[in-house]
Amino acid sequence: MDPKEKKITDEEMQAQQVAQEGNEPNKKEESQGGGPEKDAQEKDVPVSEEEKLAEELTAVQEERDTLKDKYLRLSAEFDNYRKRTMKEKAELVLNGSEKSISSILPVVDDLERALKNMETAQDVEAVRSGVELIYNKFMSILGQNGVKVIETKDQLLNTDFHEAIAVIPAPAEEQKGRILDCVQTGYTLNDKVIRHAKVVVGE
Repeated sequence: MDPKEKKITDEEMQAQQVAQEGNEPNKKEESQGGGPEKDAQEKDVPVSEEEKLAEELTAVQEERDTLKDKYLRLSAEFDNYRKRTMKEKAELVLNGSEKSISSILPVVDDLERALKNMETAQDVEAVRSGVELIYNKFMSILGQNGVKVIETKDQLLNTDFHEAIAVIPAPAEEQKGRILDCVQTGYTLNDKVIRHAKVVVGE
């Protein structure tokens, strides 16, 4: 064989060995993991899951912020409502009787005029009539404000409305246990007793 041909043959064999050695890592990679494409696919899976979790976290945080803002607004509104209610109650306690007092003032005016007229009045009957008119007017105003007189004349004793301060023999059989006299008038306000009538009862 020609030495030149042998040299070429040796070079070709070396080139084939180098090519085979260069392909062996690729085969090894293919046998282990399927090559670069499969590695890229495996990396894509966890990345997409992280993105999904990040989006869910962002949504939850936004919902939390919305609920927190709503809570703070409701809390502030309730606090303002509570303060306003307390102020209204305080004003009601202080000025709740304003309407009643205003309705009584005309009676006070009438009493002032009556007292002034009494200084020069000669007719006692006229003075008595004037005072009676003022009294009737005053009782009418009280009635308009829910105040009523507790009835006592010929009534049976009722401890819910009457307070017996004395017991005397009844002048007649049918008057036993009944009220014979009223020492102090009692009143109710909107059907609630604000002062019991003090009475004398027959026995």
